[in-house]
Formats: sequence, structure tokens, C-alpha cells
Amino acid sequence: MDLENAKVQMRKGILEFCILHIISRGEVYASDMLEELTSAKIMVVEGTLYPLLTRLKNSGLLDYKWVESASGPPRKYYVLTDTGRVFLTQFEETWTDLQASVAQIIQDSFHHHHQQDQGQA
Repeated sequence: MDLENAKVQMRKGILEFCILHIISRGEVYASDMLEELTSAKIMVVEGTLYPLLTRLKNSGLLDYKWVESASGPPRKYYVLTDTGRVFLTQFEETWTDLQASVAQIIQDSFHHHHQQDQGQA
């Protein structure tokens, strides 16, 4: 099994969640979103973001509006729709449950290995 591929797949699974979370704070420009995702090491390829934003928009979870810019052409700012807010709330519940489940499994594995190390398995 390829570790890099596994890491990419894991990131992909939570990328939408992170994007929706960033947009939930208020209107956000794509390049600012990209900067935050990159600095958090969630995403490193710019080409991944725009198709994902389009898919989320087509799913009715987000929308965008054009805002005039003093320094050039209008900029596209993304916002969550009401549907997107409901989706994000449900996604957060799932994330919280998953985190707890994964933490429990990791903790059980740690205890199991610790017992084996002490010859108590």
C-alpha cells in the first residue's frame, strides 16, 4: 500500500468539510481559502480547489457573489447557502462522532500494545 496515496485519500475525505467551515465564517475569496488550506497542509494543489467549489455550488451548498475591487476586476466571494449551513451542521456531528470513534480505537490499540510489551496479553 502506498502511504502517500493513503494520505491523499484521507485529506480528500475532509477537504469539503474544511472548505465549508472556512466559508461559514463569512464571505471568502478563493485565494484566501487556498492560502488557509495550504498553510494547514490540507491541500497543496490549487487545481483541486476550483472544481470542488463548483461541485459544492452545483450541490446547492454554497453560492458566490461578485464584489467590485478598487484594484482591478470584480472578485468572486463564496458564501454558504441555508442548505449548506444545515449540511455543515450535520457534517460536524459526523466528524465529532468519527473523531471519538477513531480516538477510542487508537487508545485501545495503544493499551493492547502496552500490555503485550509487558507480557500481559
